[in-house]
Amino acid sequence: MSDLQKAWAKSRLTAGITPDAFDEREEEMEEADSYITDLPESHPDDDSSSASSASSTGTIIPSPSQKLFARPQGVPRGRTLQPIPWTTYFERELFLQPPESAPGLTLHAYLTSPGDKGPLFVMHHGAGSSGLSFAVCASEIRKRVPAAGMLSSDARGHGLTVTPEGEELDLSLGTLAEDLLTVILMTKAEMKWKELPPIILVGHSLGGAVVTELAKSAQLGNALLGYAVLDVVEGSAMDALQSMQTYLSTRPTGFATLEACIEWHVRSRTLRNSTAARTSVPNLLSMEPAAEGDSRPWKWRTDLARTQPFWEGWFVGLSKKFLEARGGKLLLLAGTDRLDTELTIGQMQGKYNLQVFPEAGHFIHEDLPEKTAISLVDFHRRNDRSALVLPPKVADLLKQGKRSKPNSSTHIE
Repeated sequence: MSDLQKAWAKSRLTAGITPDAFDEREEEMEEADSYITDLPESHPDDDSSSASSASSTGTIIPSPSQKLFARPQGVPRGRTLQPIPWTTYFERELFLQPPESAPGLTLHAYLTSPGDKGPLFVMHHGAGSSGLSFAVCASEIRKRVPAAGMLSSDARGHGLTVTPEGEELDLSLGTLAEDLLTVILMTKAEMKWKELPPIILVGHSLGGAVVTELAKSAQLGNALLGYAVLDVVEGSAMDALQSMQTYLSTRPTGFATLEACIEWHVRSRTLRNSTAARTSVPNLLSMEPAAEGDSRPWKWRTDLARTQPFWEGWFVGLSKKFLEARGGKLLLLAGTDRLDTELTIGQMQGKYNLQVFPEAGHFIHEDLPEKTAISLVDFHRRNDRSALVLPPKVADLLKQGKRSKPNSSTHIE
């Protein structure tokens, strides 16, 4: 609180308002300004960091023996900018090396396995983000469906996915969709699942184009229940690309600390939820050897300017593919102004479910993880085929020696 504010507070003593009470009210207002979800019960271990994750099995499983993120005694009230590690939200991380790909490609993903007959939410982040973009939202889904599994991968050139050294970065839509399919199938093999669980694909921005491309390919077969696209449609995406370079020119090129980058995301309103920012932002940066006079050694992992040749290919034809692919369809937007003509007509025809969160920014799932989770859980329940009660097969009735009655709903010719 500033000196001017304190002077004003002292002048209010005669009204029964103390400076201490004023300080407490200010702290309450600061906390209310940034929606913070409760952290899930964590099971991390300091030795299970990403830096030490190059194991022979390609899987890192944190120890369940510690709760590192219980609130320490003596910590002052108010917001903290300390990073939250992935172990708070996911069971393990996977480092997958496709046998048929070029040597040196390692696809990285975070996983919480589904329980018995539970669905698997497969998530793909937007350009410049990482698999941890969905961490808080994933925990909110698990609160409502404890048997649900979560699989959130890092795209090429993002997060901890490693591409062959010296190879030109390929971020074409077809390649990214093939990578996502590879992650799903290799996770099934790694975890020794007999078959793929029921799958809900979830993609934000670029990720929305990727999951739509995969859904349109029908390569997941009957395992795919539906797909959800978060805050991207073809028309508005193509328009936004025109101002992308302007945005990149105004973004800081580096930061002195991880906390400084988290603070920039929150203060700039790029992310409106400080818990989500503390979780996802640290993975967007890597520390580079400091050049002489450079006080900001933390640099962006993903050079968004290098992705420009792929921008148009990500979104051209997206609306048509979204409407035509098989499976349930959900579109979550931060504003109805993002709808283009084709999707507006499709929505009026009831071809997909639409929900709008005007209080969110572009990162809907990070700004409003709880509301996003509720929408995704409801979407799964509407498309869950395991809840359907099918009529008995005619062949089974004949084996049991039963014949249909004249007025029965089941007729046997």
